[in-house]
Amino acid sequence: MTIEVGAIVEGVVTGITSFGAFVTLPNGKTGLVHISEVADAYVRDVKDFLKENDKIKVKVLSLDPKGKIGLSIRQAQPSATPGPRRLEARRDRPSKGRGDFEDRLARFLKEADERQTDLRKKTDAKRGGRGTRRDFE
Repeated sequence: MTIEVGAIVEGVVTGITSFGAFVTLPNGKTGLVHISEVADAYVRDVKDFLKENDKIKVKVLSLDPKGKIGLSIRQAQPSATPGPRRLEARRDRPSKGRGDFEDRLARFLKEADERQTDLRKKTDAKRGGRGTRRDFE
């Protein structure tokens, strides 16, 4: 079986590293799923998502002349590719988070202003006591 770029194939996880997972493909060759291609969510540790001997579907991203095969689990999932319908749905729905964001921003600015005022008061109080002694004359 020949592996082509863009093909979705099933493979077996044979090794996990800090930067990704090695997957053996049906033709016996091994490819790498980079940590950024494991899941749509942030992946801190590949072991949280995969373990050895897992059977997974992967999409072939690249074939290197040296024999390296780049794979993606994320792009092999149907929901991983944002189609026009998903983007339109995001635009059409009301943005309930905007008001919430503005409230949080206003609260943050108010708290920051209060902290700055407190710091200025402390700094002014310290300045009055420092450097007023005239021991060096």
